[in-house]
Amino acid sequence: AHPWWSLWKQKGHSPARGLHSQGNTQDEDLDYRKHTDNFGKGPKGHSPWTGVSQFLQTSQKIIQFASGKEPQPGDTIIYVAGAFDLFHIGHVDFLEKVHQLAERPYIIAGLHFDQEVNRYKGKNYPIMNIHERTLSVLACRYVSEVVIGAPYAVTADLLDHFKVTLVCHGMTEVVPDKDGSDPYEEPKRRGIFQLVDSGSNLTTDLIVQRIIKNRLEFEARNQKKEAKELAVLEAMKRLEEEKH
Repeated sequence: AHPWWSLWKQKGHSPARGLHSQGNTQDEDLDYRKHTDNFGKGPKGHSPWTGVSQFLQTSQKIIQFASGKEPQPGDTIIYVAGAFDLFHIGHVDFLEKVHQLAERPYIIAGLHFDQEVNRYKGKNYPIMNIHERTLSVLACRYVSEVVIGAPYAVTADLLDHFKVTLVCHGMTEVVPDKDGSDPYEEPKRRGIFQLVDSGSNLTTDLIVQRIIKNRLEFEARNQKKEAKELAVLEAMKRLEEEKH
């Protein structure tokens, strides 16, 4: 099997962590949470993981996006892991910084299954399913390989299998594993773990917050407009009645 078909069984999960609103009032907070819960869901949505996505994965789609390159002697094999949901410039900046850490980097990105992402991010995450996230990450020039359904904890087996020489993580919070352990405990023990500052503060949560904020503002403007129109109609109706 080709390397990018490597699948890693998940043996542990991290506690759920919800997305918090930044609203200034209780009503805004409730509206925000209501819209966050529904984000990515259609009127007939059934999946708690992937919303209305009907994307179908095929081996040919993966081949079209994959680099097809094997690591060569002298390459520095770097492993990064995460959801990479709504793949954005923050992810690209991070991967670019990681790519700059070695003269000949070979970056392997471990993508967590949808259920795993939902367990540690909560709400209706991920917005994009595992197939969509896989192709998004493979399309990035800095990524050579993707592990589809990587374990949340970076295990000794994973490091040995891919002969990883460096493990990187961004400046975002690292949620403990289900048993409370550090998912990066093994690479830290080996002395191959490194935090990387991308220089970007853009996150998937921030993008979702912007979308919801704009949606709420749009609804509020429409409600005010409708109220004014109704007031005009009432005034015209009263004038008409006074004529008679």
